[in-house]
Amino acid sequence: MSTEQGKINRRRRNEGRLDHPARAADRVKFPATFGKRFAVFIDTEEEFDWSQPRSRDATATSAIRYLPEFQRLMDAHDIYPTYMIDFPVADNQQAAETLSSMLGAGNCRVGTQLHAWVNPPYDEEIIPINSFAGNLPIELERAKLAALTERITTAVGVRPTIYRAGRYGIGPNSAALLEEAGYLVDVSVRPHFDYSNEGGPNFLRHNARPYWAGPSGNLLELPLGVSYTGQLRRYGRLLYGDGQSKGRRIAGLARAGMLARVALTPEDMPIDDVKRAIDTMLSDGHQFFSFSFHSPSLTPGHTPYVRNSADLTNFYGWWDKVLTFLAARKVTPASVDEVLAAAQSTRPAVA
Repeated sequence: MSTEQGKINRRRRNEGRLDHPARAADRVKFPATFGKRFAVFIDTEEEFDWSQPRSRDATATSAIRYLPEFQRLMDAHDIYPTYMIDFPVADNQQAAETLSSMLGAGNCRVGTQLHAWVNPPYDEEIIPINSFAGNLPIELERAKLAALTERITTAVGVRPTIYRAGRYGIGPNSAALLEEAGYLVDVSVRPHFDYSNEGGPNFLRHNARPYWAGPSGNLLELPLGVSYTGQLRRYGRLLYGDGQSKGRRIAGLARAGMLARVALTPEDMPIDDVKRAIDTMLSDGHQFFSFSFHSPSLTPGHTPYVRNSADLTNFYGWWDKVLTFLAARKVTPASVDEVLAAAQSTRPAVA
């Protein structure tokens, strides 16, 4: 292929960058037999005080011992979740043994989650902009990804091929580095959210439809499930704006039922809002729905979302209700492997 043709192809794929919105030609067209499917991703990470500055000393992983309890819920519904492991978890023998045992049962998968501030090599200053791995120099982002990939492989005996950037912090080099390291799937994009006020990515122009990314177009992006709901949902990006604080206006629209931005997560998302978001996405023709949460929410006191035993009861109740709702809408579970295979089956040839 000529150099000029290569440039044309990169433009056609929007340079393959994850921090760029997908072009229509790169969107996945699932076969009709795929139906309507969902997957669950757990950010399997250390515990830390979310209200305090990030620290390399925050490496406790006591909440990992509650993963098997959540996995039993998944098993009861034939759901094949993916646990996105970061370095402190992979580096803790007890946590690694818990995950290895779960993997041995064959009902889940592991992926990679890169929290830059607790992931070697430690060559960057701990400041907000550096908490987004995609902002780091390319060699440092590459080195951190390599260290984490190898540590997970050693810890659980499986080399991960699914990636999430901590804080959704992908950058201009992330897709190329993932392809280079042999990753097949990324789940870092959080549509309709903007982290640019801290130096992070702006996803206001992204949506939740899967697409092909990477310099070669071989990386499957499965964005997190997020939708605008309400009568003004078509104007969601305009009304949420460009990262500036517009909280009072948005809160007023939400109270009036005119506009809400709803993520498919039990963390701070009421079940009725999530049901509306699912129905909105179904009406828009979505075939894939990505759910996620943080592993420290599986026990009280580690996240703002589960502060006490009542919150934990509500957390599990949320799952019971949303899974019943999905079943009624004939949205069935899928493993990441099934999603990837379905996407590849209708993929046009990449030049």
